[in-house]
Parts: sequence; structure tokens; C-alpha cells
Amino acid sequence: MAVVPVRRLALLGGGFSTDDDELLDDWVLGHSRASRPKVCFVPTASGDAPAYVERFLTVFRSRDCEPSVLPLFRRELDDDALRRFLLSQDVVYVGGGNTANLLAVWRTHGVDRLLREAYDRGTLLCGISAGANCWAEGSHTDSFGPLTFLPDGLGLLSGSVCPHYDSEPGRRSSYQAAVASGALPAGWALEDGVGALFMAGVLTETVTRTPQAHLYQVEPDGDSGVKERAVPGFPLLGTVAETLAAGRSLPPAFPPLGR
Repeated sequence: MAVVPVRRLALLGGGFSTDDDELLDDWVLGHSRASRPKVCFVPTASGDAPAYVERFLTVFRSRDCEPSVLPLFRRELDDDALRRFLLSQDVVYVGGGNTANLLAVWRTHGVDRLLREAYDRGTLLCGISAGANCWAEGSHTDSFGPLTFLPDGLGLLSGSVCPHYDSEPGRRSSYQAAVASGALPAGWALEDGVGALFMAGVLTETVTRTPQAHLYQVEPDGDSGVKERAVPGFPLLGTVAETLAAGRSLPPAFPPLGR
């Protein structure tokens, strides 16, 4: 009987672009399906910023993986080669930047369809900021300047996503207002330093690189606006292996989002 691949997706509140310890990147690699994974960085949201690309390559070349980059502003692959390339990856890591522009460029090049296919085949999809927003049905974003809601995304993850929940002024109140009004569906708010793994759309693991960082489930709550629930997580130590060796047990899967 054929084995059905597990659909996996990770939201990141940090990583190589923001953290010196890169614990969240090690955590991502630890969830790859391969012992030496192929990891593709997709920097579309930043306009394929060269410094961002170079930082990724510098960090991931020092790890036991095969890093690569998918540029779209100066695209080099035809449609067939692009499909083969993306479907060969074990991890697709999407960088931050402008969520709305990211989605538009992906759809122009058919990358949105290819990522869905890769997801269905078991590729781990992940990303930070815009790279976390893009997977959900909607997100909280500054793509248009002021903080606002974007009822658009790939829809691989039910609900909405809000990054930088603790680090950018106005994020928390603005996202809660969007959920309370119905402009965005219930969703997940990430503080910087958090990682959240979803398997088949269900939250199965939450980690933090700093003790004070949390993932929150945010849902409408009638006349009172919204209810916000912190998700239990466990702290990452020096490496994922050290964390597991310390005997830390994973928190139970969190209840599904109310719709």
C-alpha cells in the first residue's frame, strides 16, 4: 500500500535573518523528511534582495543540508524545470517582505500551484513574516503601508496569521480588531522567537527560543471582541537534539480553530 505523505507547514517568528543562534532553523531542519535535506529559499517578498539571499546561503551552507535559492524577478527556469526543481525540495523556506506582492508574483509564475503540489507530496513549507502569512486564508500585514488585514493567501492553513505580535506597535490591537469584526477569520498570532508546526492543518508542536515568546490562538468572542489563548510550548536549547535529550515532552495538540 502506498504511503500517503504527511502535509507539514511551519510558521516562524525568527530564524537566520533575525537571530544569531539560528535555533529555529535547526528546528526546521530537524523536521525534514531527509537526513541531508534540500532546502530552497524563496526571497520573493523582499524582491529577491541580494543581501537576504547571501545571508541564507552563508548560514545554511554551514549546516548538513543542500541549500538553494529560487529567484523570480530574474527567473532562469522554464515551467517544466521550475516544477521539477520545487518538487525535488525537502524544505521550502519563504522569507519576509511584502505579503501582497509575494502572492501576486507567485501567481503570475504559477509558483502558488507548485507549492500546493509540493505540500501534498510531503515537502515542509515554512517561513517568517510574509513567509508565514502566505500559507493561511488571510493575514495581518503592512503590505499597503499602515497595518491592515489581507483576506487573501494560499489557504493551505485554515484561518489567519499575524506575525510580530509583540514586537511591532499596533500589531496586537489591530489584528484583534480584524478578527473581532470578521475581516479576518480566527487565527494564529506569533510573537518573535516562536516556531509552530502544523501537520495536516493541525497544530502539533510549538517551540520558543526565548522564555517570554508565545504563540496565541485568537478567536472572536461575541460582544467582548476576541479571546486570546496562549499555546503551551517548550524552549529550544543549544540544538534540537539537546532539547529532546533533556527529556522535554511536546505539548498536546491544541484544539482546532473555531470557524
